[in-house]
Amino acid sequence: MKMTGRVLLVSILLFCAVFNGYEFPSGRRQKVKTGIRREITATGGRVYAGVDWGEDLMKTIVEQKISKRIHINQLGYRPQDRKVAVIDGHGGEFFLVRVGSEDEQEVVFTGMTTEKPVNDGASGAQLYYADFSQVTENGRYFLYLPGVGRSYPFRIDPEVYREAKKALLKMMYYQRCGIALEPKYAGNWSHKACHLKDAFFFDDRNQHKDTTGGWHDAGDFGKYTVPAVVTLADLLLAYELFPEAFCDSLHILESGNGIPDLLDECRYALDWLLKMQDPATGGVYHKVSTKKFPGFIMPEADLNRRYITKVSPSATGGFAAIMAASARIYSGIDPEFAGRALAAAEKAWQWLEDNPDAPNFKNPPGMETGEYGDWNNQDERFWAAVELYRATGKELYHSYVLLSHRANLDLTALGWQSVGGFGVVSYLLMDEGRQNQRIAGFLRKELLRHARILALRAGNDGYGLSLTGNDYYWGSNGLVMRRAMTLIIANLLAPEEEYIQIAQDHLHYLFGRNVLGKCYVTGFGGNPVLNPHHRPSGADSAKAPIPGMVAGGPNSRLQDPTAQRYLRRNDPPARAYIDHQGSWSTNEVTTYWNSPAVFVTAYFDR
Repeated sequence: MKMTGRVLLVSILLFCAVFNGYEFPSGRRQKVKTGIRREITATGGRVYAGVDWGEDLMKTIVEQKISKRIHINQLGYRPQDRKVAVIDGHGGEFFLVRVGSEDEQEVVFTGMTTEKPVNDGASGAQLYYADFSQVTENGRYFLYLPGVGRSYPFRIDPEVYREAKKALLKMMYYQRCGIALEPKYAGNWSHKACHLKDAFFFDDRNQHKDTTGGWHDAGDFGKYTVPAVVTLADLLLAYELFPEAFCDSLHILESGNGIPDLLDECRYALDWLLKMQDPATGGVYHKVSTKKFPGFIMPEADLNRRYITKVSPSATGGFAAIMAASARIYSGIDPEFAGRALAAAEKAWQWLEDNPDAPNFKNPPGMETGEYGDWNNQDERFWAAVELYRATGKELYHSYVLLSHRANLDLTALGWQSVGGFGVVSYLLMDEGRQNQRIAGFLRKELLRHARILALRAGNDGYGLSLTGNDYYWGSNGLVMRRAMTLIIANLLAPEEEYIQIAQDHLHYLFGRNVLGKCYVTGFGGNPVLNPHHRPSGADSAKAPIPGMVAGGPNSRLQDPTAQRYLRRNDPPARAYIDHQGSWSTNEVTTYWNSPAVFVTAYFDR
């Protein structure tokens, strides 16, 4: 039957159901907040349970193909959540269908989408909204629109984010360097131990040292201090704020030792970071990697010599900050380690004091792996001073905070290149009696002002995102999650339910409610990332990639040959993504795009 015929059949059968005495509660006009900060009305009413819709109608619905024009969170929703699907280019009546334990199907809700479309600039789409928030019963569902098709399936479940949260965190385990990932922990993605030999200093090839351990940063096998520090900052902040969200049963090597697996995983990276400190000066080496990126091989097959690059102020400042924070967080778990971490942090601070004008890092000639360069290291110094003051109470660190908080730094940023926001958040979480109230008030005002700006931007976006067109750059999904982090933190400082809803809209986007209908996390949703730019996933024998990895996402700059070949430069920025192994600028993965997603899912699954 052609689509138009099927649509007509649905309408006729629906009319017959009503004519023969089946009742629909009168649809009530609902205010539907869609993240675009305008009042939109939609009509909906729950269908009486047990209504016989007729065999022909249900067969028509069942036979419909999945349409990528219906955009939903492909994981699903908690019962109390607002539940709004976004439909690209088509409005009208919609049906919510529940799928039973034996795949029996029942229409449980009908409604009308918004009448007029919203023109969304970032996606170039005309969007309609279907609200089914009245449905709160646990179960499996899909949405059906005559003339469009079916949505990907999803669940309503209080623990709908539970498995994704655990997988997002376990991605760090799969990125471990220097140990074998055994089948009993890694399953189909096990591999032998890798990179066990000493690394050589790039500027003195006669000198070498042990740099085993830590995480492979991204889709390659390099280990970089700056992004590792930010990954740790996200994870430890998530634990500090939401400890109840983390278990000791992630099924990693350390599971069952009585310590939350998040702390075990962070410890694995922290132990490596300690090896990256120069014991003589306290400075911290910027990275350890081969000269060039390897091909798509397994980690243990990467036998090229690895090199340690120079000490850098950004690496040293970030190291000092995260070691001081770790000393505080691990003090009640492992006092010996906490003591070593704090000593290392103070030694790194001394290097910063001794080298106020140290040059920022640049790759030396012949080194082609990730640079993680930074034009300004004042933010790392500020953050380090905050964490050291919080850990030690010493006024010399507080004095630096008071003098530097208005320096040339972004006080709200939570990314690897700008970390000032971590310093602000840590200062505001400190005991009030230790704060300078004038400075705390200023920092709080700055953070809340930024959250308000993000909320206003989200109100102008069809998917409720705080991104502007220029924000769809390399790693835009990481930015999506960092913005959600900021909104959650702002709500903790000054409760505002709108911030939480917008943060959740960002999470909906990551899990499939976007113009491409793509779940940007491997192993989850009906349309997940299948071909990430990730060497182990491309080189192993497993058909599916390692689960729980966040892809970089749309990047309108088209910064690799694959993106340039398959994508069009003038397309709307939210469409500038391709699920292709060759596209490192849209489809690579990194630990520091996963870590803010761990924070956000932890908030919504506690």
